[in-house]
Amino acid sequence: MDLSVLSRKRVFQPLRRLAPRFRRGLSEYRIYAYLALLGPGIISATSGNEVSGIATYSSAGAEYGYTLLWTFIPMTIFFLVAQEMCVRMGVVTGQGLADLIREQFGVRWTALVMFALLIANTGIIIAEFVGIAQASELFNIPRYVAVPLAAGLIWWLVVRGTPRMVERIFLLMSLVFVTYVISAFLSKPDWAMVGRGTITPAFSTDSGYLFTVVALIGTTITPFMQVYVQSSVVEKGLEPEDLTMARADAGIGVLFANLVAFFIVVSTAATLHVAGVRLETAADAARSLAPVVGEYATYLFAVGLFGAAMLAMGVLPLATAYSVSEALGFEKGLSRSFREAPIFLGIFTALIVIGAVTALIPGIPQIRLLLMTQCINGVLLPVLLGAIVLLANNREIMGEYRNRLAHNLFAISTTVIVSALSLLLIGKTIADMF
Repeated sequence: MDLSVLSRKRVFQPLRRLAPRFRRGLSEYRIYAYLALLGPGIISATSGNEVSGIATYSSAGAEYGYTLLWTFIPMTIFFLVAQEMCVRMGVVTGQGLADLIREQFGVRWTALVMFALLIANTGIIIAEFVGIAQASELFNIPRYVAVPLAAGLIWWLVVRGTPRMVERIFLLMSLVFVTYVISAFLSKPDWAMVGRGTITPAFSTDSGYLFTVVALIGTTITPFMQVYVQSSVVEKGLEPEDLTMARADAGIGVLFANLVAFFIVVSTAATLHVAGVRLETAADAARSLAPVVGEYATYLFAVGLFGAAMLAMGVLPLATAYSVSEALGFEKGLSRSFREAPIFLGIFTALIVIGAVTALIPGIPQIRLLLMTQCINGVLLPVLLGAIVLLANNREIMGEYRNRLAHNLFAISTTVIVSALSLLLIGKTIADMF
């Protein structure tokens, strides 16, 4: 036998035996790499299903049944596009969204956007603490005990914990949303009607219908999510070579969050809409399930409400603190101490205190307040999306990672459609007044 052939056999046969092990090791490495990057996208997207979101989805299902399920298809596409652009900008530029807006559009434009975001976020933060109060009372725990304990726990976790610990606990909190999927199946919906409502668009010029559609968009693609996901990617220190994994994280988060929201609408449509129940508070959705589905579903819904509020209580003040600190050029980050980032941690602390104290005031109206807050987000979203699209197309800051034609088609479509819905809602509301 040729010696060269023999030598090649001696060299390559052991390598061939090692190849499957190498491929298996490479696959395991990829899994571990993804798990290491996992976090910002999933936390950002699922935090949108907070108390105000649950109230909005529950109200939509109770009021309009399955007829609004079709909105989740375009909303999911729009949400994916928005999150992907912010993740890409964070990875490529190493800067948060408010930071880029300030640099590229000036202080006045930034101040206007951040002021609107601060108002909307403060309203939602208050709603989260009201949700904690209502969820705890479903388990016969007084709000005067539950709210201060929850506020103290979230404050301690974020201010005293490490960034890695905060992210892991937020990810664990995201798992609580599975309870809504279970509740939907317990409600035994008409799946044929669910399918029909999902694939058959239904339109109406009724101001209530338009209000609910804009509120759904506002709570599904909430501006604070774009701020949080980009700042979290920057905080995590991701590089351009991590972009594929970061996109996967964002995509999984969007799909999971919207699937949960879809099932909230299904469960309330199957029970509350059929029974003609109208909601006054987010907790009414949980209470109203008991006569139809049973106490088990009620407690599942209540657990989901509590967990959603806890997650958003951490994410929303953080997103607000990130945006204001970036806009004003102050130090920020979970790894910073009060001495290093007093404005960042001071804003976070102040929002926690405001939310907790306000939630302890009895008789706080919720459903209309929450829908109005989400509608403000729906009106604010086109402004923020416009800035995101311009930034993502900026060759100077994005280089080869700037938007391509497909990105722009979806991004501009999102901005135009949301803007049109918002203007239609405002016009219809004014017309109805006269």
